[in-house]
Amino acid sequence: MRTGPVIIGFDGAPASVRAVREAGVLFAPRTALVAYVWEAGRTFEGLTLPEHQLEAPGTLDLDTAFASERAASEEAQQLAEQGATLARTAGLQADALAVPNEVSVADTLIKLAHSHGAQAVVVGAHERHRLAKLAPSRTLAALLHAAPCPVVVCGVPAPAD
Repeated sequence: MRTGPVIIGFDGAPASVRAVREAGVLFAPRTALVAYVWEAGRTFEGLTLPEHQLEAPGTLDLDTAFASERAASEEAQQLAEQGATLARTAGLQADALAVPNEVSVADTLIKLAHSHGAQAVVVGAHERHRLAKLAPSRTLAALLHAAPCPVVVCGVPAPAD
């Protein structure tokens, strides 16, 4: 039996907000880890692109890049905290975690599920184009294929008429 927390993927979108709330309905009062997976290093990628060097050679400002990365990390943690607050309101004993994306969002959530002995992974299915709804996204397909525990997928609620 898995005894770790429920891992909830959170990005602030309506589907992930619903995922947090549904996780509360299904898993409260268990523990949860609300994870926001963010793209670390984007500032440095942008500054080191060849096009940037052509526009303004020699202007790579590492202090600015580090400050920008620090701000992105703090923003990611704040978003994770927002999700954890929603989870606590939903009855879960939740902690927040901002996780730098190592390979893909799915791989990062799978790694978290493995390392924490997760009971389940809960994610929201984002709205997609009509034709794309016929098949799961790459992230969702990877989660369903490789997660070491059950995966709960919550869609965006239909608008009330």
